[in-house]
Amino acid sequence: MKLDRLLGITMELLTNKRVPATKLASRFEVSIRTIYRDIELINQSGIPIVSFSGTDGGFEIMDGFFLSKQHFSIDDFSIIYSLLEDIDEAVGGKKFATLANKLSSLQPALLDERLQKKIVFDMSTSETEKEVLPLLIKAIDQVQRITFTYTDAFGQVSKRKVEPLNLLWEKGIWYLDSYCLLREDRRLFRATRITELELLDETFFLKVHDKSSINKQENGIDVHLRFDSTAYPRVFEQFPDEYTYFGAFVDVKTIFYSREYALSVILSYGSKVKILSPDSLKKDLVEKTNEILQIYF
Repeated sequence: MKLDRLLGITMELLTNKRVPATKLASRFEVSIRTIYRDIELINQSGIPIVSFSGTDGGFEIMDGFFLSKQHFSIDDFSIIYSLLEDIDEAVGGKKFATLANKLSSLQPALLDERLQKKIVFDMSTSETEKEVLPLLIKAIDQVQRITFTYTDAFGQVSKRKVEPLNLLWEKGIWYLDSYCLLREDRRLFRATRITELELLDETFFLKVHDKSSINKQENGIDVHLRFDSTAYPRVFEQFPDEYTYFGAFVDVKTIFYSREYALSVILSYGSKVKILSPDSLKKDLVEKTNEILQIYF
C-alpha cells in the first residue's frame, strides 16, 4: 500500500542521516521514479526532505526537523496502536507490546476504553502459528539459520534448512520469506505447514540474499486464467484488481510464487476454470490430474 510505503520511507529517513534513492527503491521494491514521487508527497505533507546529487547523494530530512505527537491526530495514533495490539496478539513476544506501550505513553488517550476503534485489524492466528512465529522472528532478528519439516499443498513432506529473511502477512496467511539451502533459491513457506522448527547455532550474512538482488516478480509465474461466470463471486474475492469481467466469463491475470499453490487453487475451481497460459502449467495440471485419477482407477 502507498500509505505504508510513505510511512516506511519517512521512518527510514528519520533513522538515517542520508539515504540514496536506489536503496529506498530496493528496500520498498518499487522504481526510482516512484520513490521521487513519494518524496514529493512527503514534502507536501509538511515533512521537509532535501535531495543531494553526486556519488554521496540521496535524501535526508532537513536539519532541526523532528516528528512530535502534534504531527499525529488521535485517530492516527489509534490506527497504529490497534495494529500493534493485533500483531502482538498474533505473534506474541515483547517487541510489539513494548512499541504499543511507548505509543500509549506518548498519547495516554489510547488507553481510554471509550475510544472507539474505527479500523479493526483481524490478524488472528492458529495455535500452530503461535508456536512457530515467535521462533521465526527470533531467528530473523539474530540472523540464525533454522531447520524444519515442511508439508506442501499436496502433502509432500521434506526437511528444510533455510536462512530466514522476513515474515509476510498476505490475505490472512503468514509466510516465511527465506533462502532455502536445499533448493538453493528464495522460497516462501506457509507458517501453518512448518513443524519441528529448530534454531541452529549458525549465522549467515544478510547481504548474500539482500532483497535488492532478488526481484520477487521474476521468481513468480505469470498466469492467465479464464473462469466460468458462475465462479465470479469467489473470483471477485480471491483476485481483487486482477480480474476482468466479460459477462460469459471472467479472465484473471495474476502471479503465483509457488507452482504447487497455483495448482491447488486451480484444482479447487474444478471445471469452472481453464488455464490460458503458460503451457508449462497446463502440463503440470494434466500430470496432477492423472495422479489423482490413478487413486480411483
